[in-house]
Amino acid sequence: MAKQDFYETLGLSKSATQAEIKKGYRKMAIKYHPDKNPDDTAAEENFKKAAEAYEILSDDNKKARYDQYGHAGFDGPQGGGGGFGGGGMNMDDIFSQFGDIFGGGGGGGFGGFGGGGGQRQARVKGGNMRIRVKLTLEEIAKGVEKNVKVRRKVQADGVSYKTCTTCNGSGQQMRVTNTILGRMQTATTCGTCSGAGEIISNKPNDADAQGLVTKEETVSINIPAGVTEGVQLKVGGKGNDAPGKNSISGDLLVLIEEIPHESLKREGTNIHYDLYVNFSEAVLGTSKEVDTVSGKVKIKIDGGTQSGKILRLKGKGLPSIERYGTGDFLIHINVWTPKELNKEQRQFFEKMLDNENFKPAPNMSDKSFFEKVKDMFS
Repeated sequence: MAKQDFYETLGLSKSATQAEIKKGYRKMAIKYHPDKNPDDTAAEENFKKAAEAYEILSDDNKKARYDQYGHAGFDGPQGGGGGFGGGGMNMDDIFSQFGDIFGGGGGGGFGGFGGGGGQRQARVKGGNMRIRVKLTLEEIAKGVEKNVKVRRKVQADGVSYKTCTTCNGSGQQMRVTNTILGRMQTATTCGTCSGAGEIISNKPNDADAQGLVTKEETVSINIPAGVTEGVQLKVGGKGNDAPGKNSISGDLLVLIEEIPHESLKREGTNIHYDLYVNFSEAVLGTSKEVDTVSGKVKIKIDGGTQSGKILRLKGKGLPSIERYGTGDFLIHINVWTPKELNKEQRQFFEKMLDNENFKPAPNMSDKSFFEKVKDMFS
């Protein structure tokens, strides 16, 4: 079954502004909120779909990617940075990430729902961490698993927490004020537990005030093929911990850096390579072995090859991260002109100066450099 369009999920047009997207999500989230629809699996599914749509459309970069590629832009392992992938986030994740939409500062309850003893307990999320990972062109071509060491905040061994007695675990304090319109009730973050709903009951000596310690940990990162410079991947739950037994760990954000290759140049999914041949090879023809990102390839150069000729090895470039095929490996032929000649060589070329076969005589098949570049991208 085809996945519903994210704009349709939120009841919006494709020209919706960020303010309209936020308003549309809040409307759907309130309509299908689990506190309003207890034990209703269909409502819970719609609640998750609305959160998934909002997670994409509320981020300008993800929204632009979705507008261009649709759901296909977030399919597969490379979609890590976008979408829930049909269940990648549970209800607690949604409340933690989008709790501000309900005016609850991270809790599940919102104006009118889940009040009193039925109020959903707040869940605090730890801070995200950011690292940079450098990749060679060969690693980008195939995808790679990297093991990196990170120093992250984790809950100390032996730390324990108890429910905050000020807010009874909700993370909020209700405040009632009298106005000319009547009594109004507003929720504020609990000053005792800072919204966590829990306070420390036992703190080990090596822990900080929140019960956390810094530890080094090796994290495995699966990097999909075709990533580009500046792409940011997310490893869920590998950021800093937050205090509390009901807390959620932050995420590890991985920024990709591409190590420049000594002889290959990347352009999107295509790879360019300058191959130099001597004058005799260009005249007589030859064969050459070329290193591509997927292995060695033997190519044939016909006799009479002109400098600037481009040979295309189809499908020997880089895979598209959006899974739209694989680019090409483009070999640019450059005829190397000798800079110094001995007496015998000079006499030979002097004799060829007036030879008809050595006079330039380009025809329609001998395209200019700019025409070749135009053809290459057409």
